[in-house]
Amino acid sequence: MALFQKTVEHKYLKQLDSELINAKYLEFKTYFGNPDIQENIRNSKEEQYQEGFLRELFVKILGYKLNPTSNFNLTTEYKNIKDSKKADGAIILNDVVKAVIELKGTNTTDLSKIEAQAFGYKNNQPDCVYVVTSNFEKIRFYIDNAIEHIKWSAEKGERGVVKSGRCHYQAIVQGLFAL
Repeated sequence: MALFQKTVEHKYLKQLDSELINAKYLEFKTYFGNPDIQENIRNSKEEQYQEGFLRELFVKILGYKLNPTSNFNLTTEYKNIKDSKKADGAIILNDVVKAVIELKGTNTTDLSKIEAQAFGYKNNQPDCVYVVTSNFEKIRFYIDNAIEHIKWSAEKGERGVVKSGRCHYQAIVQGLFAL
């Protein structure tokens, strides 16, 4: 079973501005396809690159606004409601967390090993529907549960990171696929 009905997903993918997608994909490839940058990312500790990853992918490519920008919808280090644990990032709309983001360094090669941690953050935000995990090279996007996910590879420069990522940005912001 797919995360989205293919006809619904196709409908929203067709509505994306192809010129914008092409421009953002070129920007994406220029940054994430740069061997020197990739090497520096691989040599960085998780904490050293978290904000950079959110800025380079979520802000510059996907269109989010990072705190402290006015009307931000993306923030770092978001605290759980009932304890002091923090997700590495959160997507917030109208003061409600819609997605949590858990990031690990490139030395974490199996993203399934961080699902429990990421979903622990999701479960501490009552209206959270989406979970994003990444090791700065691979990205996974989940809706509601850990059973299914969409995955992309930033290091391989997959066009789907940009096209599907912008589609899912609209889905989150506009509530298109909200459960």
